[in-house]
Amino acid sequence: MGRNTGYKRVLLKVSGEALMGEKGYGIDPVVIDSIAEEIKEAYELGVELAVVIGGGNIFRGLAATAIGMERASADYMGMLATVLNSLAMQDALEKKGIVTRVQSAIEMRALAEPYIRRRAMRHLEKKRVVIFAAGTGNPYFSTDTAAALRAMEVGAEVILKGTKVDGVYDADPVTNKAAIRFDVLTHMEVLQKGLKVMDATAISLCKDNNLSIIVFNLRTKGNVTRVIKGEEIGTLITTP
Repeated sequence: MGRNTGYKRVLLKVSGEALMGEKGYGIDPVVIDSIAEEIKEAYELGVELAVVIGGGNIFRGLAATAIGMERASADYMGMLATVLNSLAMQDALEKKGIVTRVQSAIEMRALAEPYIRRRAMRHLEKKRVVIFAAGTGNPYFSTDTAAALRAMEVGAEVILKGTKVDGVYDADPVTNKAAIRFDVLTHMEVLQKGLKVMDATAISLCKDNNLSIIVFNLRTKGNVTRVIKGEEIGTLITTP
């Protein structure tokens, strides 16, 4: 279960929370610029890059349902939040000279292309960064599931899940200093241990299709490039 050192096509999953930095809400321009710089460095390695961004910095569907909003409506609002983040990331990348396309699972032609699998693959072949917005386009599915689905549809070799901690732990490392980090896990172990990496639907989808996930700290400068080069940082989730 070693690491690949020559990825050609990857999907980067960025949580919406990662974009807000220390603000607690919204998009921090400094943070989004630093993530765009990370993507640029990876792009310059010649890797074909797709990106899925969450919407939790703007709107959380599950949190809204907890206060009485209907789940489907709340989820659609969450999907629209991912479109805002995707457009912000596109702007940050294009300022750095990287041609970027946003494809949305919910049609909004004035802002983004509709998601068309073959067109997305063509963009990647032409070395454009493709950002997949609006999740799967369906309520009840998270952006983690959207990342797993899109990664398989476009033939990505791995999902890189950028978080604010340096891997998967058996407990929350922020509140529990004795938490132990895993170097390698199988998809089944993640499900059996109930580890909060991605939701169970996304993990199951990756397990059924032998798609590996690497969970790493997106806040550490240069980490995206290190992961793509095969350095053993973060936690690798793979098939045994």
